[in-house]
Amino acid sequence: MTIEEKITQLMNISSAINHLNIASYDWRNECLQGVAFRGKATLFPQTIAMAATWNPNLIKKVGSAISDEARAKHHEFARNGERGRWQGLTFSCPSINIFRDPRWGRGQETFGEDPYLTSRMGVAFVEGLQGKNPKYLKLVAEPKHFAVHSGPEKYRHEINVLVSNKDLYETYLPAFKAVIQEAKAEGIMSSYNRLNGKPCCASKTLVEDILRGKLGFNGYFIGDGGAVTDIFKNHKIVNSLEEAVAMAINTGCDIINPMNLTTLAKTKRYRKAIKNAVDRGLISEKTIDRNLNRTLTARFKLGMFDPPEEVPYSKIPYNIVNCKQHQALSLKAARESIVLLKNDNNLLPLSKDIKSIAVIGPNANNPEACYYFHYYPGNYNITTPLKGIKTKVSPKTKVYYAKGCELTEYSDLELNEAIEIANKVEVIIMVLGITGRIEGEEGYVLGPERGDRTDINLPLAQVDLLKSINELGKPIVIILTSGSALSVNYAKENVPAIIEAWYGGEKAGLAIADIIFGDYNPSGRLPITFYKSLDQLPDFQDYSMKNRTYRYMSDAPLFPFGYGLSYTKFKYSNLQITPEKIQTDSNEMITIKVDIENIGDYPGEEVAQLYLSHSYPKIQAPFRELKRFRKIYIESRDKKTLSFELNPIDYSIFNENGIEIIESEIISIFLGGCQSGFEDKNNGIHGSLELI
Repeated sequence: MTIEEKITQLMNISSAINHLNIASYDWRNECLQGVAFRGKATLFPQTIAMAATWNPNLIKKVGSAISDEARAKHHEFARNGERGRWQGLTFSCPSINIFRDPRWGRGQETFGEDPYLTSRMGVAFVEGLQGKNPKYLKLVAEPKHFAVHSGPEKYRHEINVLVSNKDLYETYLPAFKAVIQEAKAEGIMSSYNRLNGKPCCASKTLVEDILRGKLGFNGYFIGDGGAVTDIFKNHKIVNSLEEAVAMAINTGCDIINPMNLTTLAKTKRYRKAIKNAVDRGLISEKTIDRNLNRTLTARFKLGMFDPPEEVPYSKIPYNIVNCKQHQALSLKAARESIVLLKNDNNLLPLSKDIKSIAVIGPNANNPEACYYFHYYPGNYNITTPLKGIKTKVSPKTKVYYAKGCELTEYSDLELNEAIEIANKVEVIIMVLGITGRIEGEEGYVLGPERGDRTDINLPLAQVDLLKSINELGKPIVIILTSGSALSVNYAKENVPAIIEAWYGGEKAGLAIADIIFGDYNPSGRLPITFYKSLDQLPDFQDYSMKNRTYRYMSDAPLFPFGYGLSYTKFKYSNLQITPEKIQTDSNEMITIKVDIENIGDYPGEEVAQLYLSHSYPKIQAPFRELKRFRKIYIESRDKKTLSFELNPIDYSIFNENGIEIIESEIISIFLGGCQSGFEDKNNGIHGSLELI
């Protein structure tokens, strides 16, 4: 290649080089809930909902289904000579940032607030996307955003995030370590912000020392849309575009990605800047060759330069896109994601033969409450909660519907319609919450916060609607749709049943109805803390983990991380820890066994969660940490034994330098259906491990 040809391959829109049989390629693709940017696709639950399943095996299947559809669509596009945006095989997913603050609009794209849960879900999703073939990658996953990125969206292009080494290695990096070392992610995408003064897409410490050094990453590193531009335009680290691209390329940013919706004209501007930087001696051709080696290797692994008949994934038929099997998988994922937050006096499940139901709320028949519609424009066959409920009840059941209010606006006419139908029925189902019109990515959500929320309460119009309907004295079931925590204090105190349904994908309404009417026993657990108010949180721009998430929060939350009810009850017994004492310098594994019995009348799935707490450590440690979990199905009155293994890394503590150490101490162990210390304390069992 000439130097000019090499430069064309450094951009997210890579030009064709015909004499070398290199086709044009656009590196930017997304598949958070499916490959739905171009044409039809199966819409799966949003990422935060996938995390609420606490089922990595299921999420791996979802990733595999998404990659099947991505391959089928890519080859169909290629056969028609189309190689543009959203038509490729390299995907900037999953988002494995830590959801440290519920105000962050993009938290819905993550697997929640916990490093371990995020790691397990991230590994599963990446493995599902990339496949198992020994020679070829099915897709390339680009876990993002490296590193330490979680808002505010309003300042993401200019913010300098200050993070201690302890928080960096204990909280913000474990998921990246897991997807790189376990799932072998071929790509990594940068974040926009600076980390401790250095832009993340061009930080020697972050990219060379940590990503490629300590974490052992050998794939390609791509800048997020506009991140390289930010180096000079917003961070003001350098004075020109030439210096910015040089800083990024020299540090190891292999693909320059000017902005989210790059035109070829803008791409040419950046190519010129790179050429000028080469001519000025700011970038060597040897460095460009190094970077190209990584990006072209990925394309070779995808089979782009081999005859299609040699690439097994090229044979995936197009009719797999949104096939019945994938629709069924989307429904299964939606069911398992739903969290039962409250069920006083066993109001749920409802009988399908109930005489009358009122379905009320701005999200009851709103398809936008089922997926992140800003990312997936188009018409999809979305089953809303209202539609799902209507499919489940007896033909004799009268189902009335009224919106009651808009998402954030109130009118007497809509309220009166809701009160009128509520007076006619036995039970009221209210579908409340938020959508992507209120929370989302900067550039997609209008408003001064550009996607973030300024509070975490239900919109006032919906609170007023709820209070008015509750005054009628009828039983109420609340369905919440959201991609983040909602402070529903009034509902918790005054309403007998509450369900968190997230953004559940194309089958969301069916899944919700399955829960309401008992065709599926709820098994979702919260992957985030639900706070009582913002008073329980530090400043949004403070990235210290002090007082953040269940790991460092001392107050009682509204609903804790890991929480979720079932229609049955589980009993833990016979906890065995072997050995119970161990030397601090031992490499011996700890085996933990427990019996779990379903003592209720419904079969169901339990999520057994294993937490460790350090007793008076010499250095700061989380109050409690999730270390293992397992989702297990148990028939009514049946009992099963689970076994977990812990290694020394699991009970180590990160010191102020970000180094793991092991102290002589007593470690408390809790195994149960929810973290110890807040709700349902009896749903678990305690033990201890002595380090000597």
